[in-house]
Amino acid sequence: MSDSYDVIVIGGGPAGYPAAVRAGQNGLKVACIDDWKNFDGTHAFGGTCLNAGCIPSKALLESSELVHRAHEEFATHGINVGKITVDLAQMQKRKAGIVKASTQGILALFKSAKVTPLAGHGRLLPGRKVEYTSFDGAVHLLEARHIVLASGSTPMALRSVPFDGKQVLDSWGALEMTAVPKRLGVIGAGVIGLELGSVWRRLGAEVVVLEALETFLPMVDQQVAKEAIKHYRKLGLDIRLGAKVAGASSAADGVTLAYVDAAGDHTVVVDRVVVAVGRRPHTVNLLGDGTGVTLDERGFIVVDEQCWTGVDGIHAVGDCVRGPMLAHKGKEEGVMVADLIAGRYGEVNYRTVPSVIYTAPEIAWVGQTEEQVKASGRAYKVGVFPFMASGRARAMEAPAGFAKLIAATDDDEVLGVHVIGPMAGELIGEAVLAMEYSASAEDLQRTIHAHPTLSEALHEAALAADKRAIDFPNR
Repeated sequence: MSDSYDVIVIGGGPAGYPAAVRAGQNGLKVACIDDWKNFDGTHAFGGTCLNAGCIPSKALLESSELVHRAHEEFATHGINVGKITVDLAQMQKRKAGIVKASTQGILALFKSAKVTPLAGHGRLLPGRKVEYTSFDGAVHLLEARHIVLASGSTPMALRSVPFDGKQVLDSWGALEMTAVPKRLGVIGAGVIGLELGSVWRRLGAEVVVLEALETFLPMVDQQVAKEAIKHYRKLGLDIRLGAKVAGASSAADGVTLAYVDAAGDHTVVVDRVVVAVGRRPHTVNLLGDGTGVTLDERGFIVVDEQCWTGVDGIHAVGDCVRGPMLAHKGKEEGVMVADLIAGRYGEVNYRTVPSVIYTAPEIAWVGQTEEQVKASGRAYKVGVFPFMASGRARAMEAPAGFAKLIAATDDDEVLGVHVIGPMAGELIGEAVLAMEYSASAEDLQRTIHAHPTLSEALHEAALAADKRAIDFPNR
């Protein structure tokens, strides 16, 4: 191990490892320090996303959706499967295999880019130095011309419902359950709460979701949110809005959650609880005294649009800085910084960062909601196309939801696209590309889409904005 590098990246998650790989591709001498530990004490690169978030949750979402479809949909297709049973151990084994392949893949990327992987904790010191403590306790002093902080985030806890790792779980623990609980409580109706609640509801749990806010999915276009809550409740999620959790008491037969809403005080008894109230930046023991790197009032590392901390040679990317806590946002920040360090062009367009909720139906969006455009005072038009009018969606037995496009009235610029329906997370890519190139609604109208495909819904939504839709009555 060398003591001197061009670039040291602290954090090997979805923001850190791409920064290290791109820096290596740019011909720089790079080390990436990462201190993630699995439940069994083993180390793996990939951070929360690959080990305990994006990837394992999607594996279980896919498995549980197949179970749900087998129960609810296969007979419609003329497929009779008899009694359906769930082998949760095999589901978890499959998930673990996917995670292992993903994390081992990072080591292969490091080898290809000539990045030195260092397992252990990295701490920034003044003068562009890093204190690296390996897992065997050895302490090394490293230095670099540039240091990238990519320490990620951790689940937020509730003082009234502290984690115990047994009955009260964080999002990681919720992915590792070895038995389907009869009754599951989920605190928080955000992205994580809805995805985890969907997994265990499909597998047979009774799920109650307690959300402190009166508005469901306030960050989502509200026409989409109103459509979504109908389908989630149809799935069987008992979503209670305006429900502020006051405390919890555990016993051998379950956990009693106390909450308050507009009607007064209530309790609900569940077998297990998942606390999914958000995440916070992870900066514990990351910054030594005198580094000059500052944190804001919420604990995020302060950076500019190019992720520079204001300290010469020090950048920060991903969940530990401002902006949405999304793996793809962190990845692009990491790549941008690595290119800037190498003297290349680098930029992240924060106006076109897409978001996805991987429930069924999926929700995906990019740009402004209708509420945001209306509040801005800019004149706009809206086109909506329902998937029930899509031949491909009907053939898939997935007619729920719609595609919605918002465009400016004056110059026809696409301001936002929102999709709730089948494969929404895949469809939103077209909208992101359109907005990246400042496309107009007419540009999408004049783009030929293959038939029959789900992407035609975006085409028709663009046409509907000018009341020129072909496959659905214009209103």
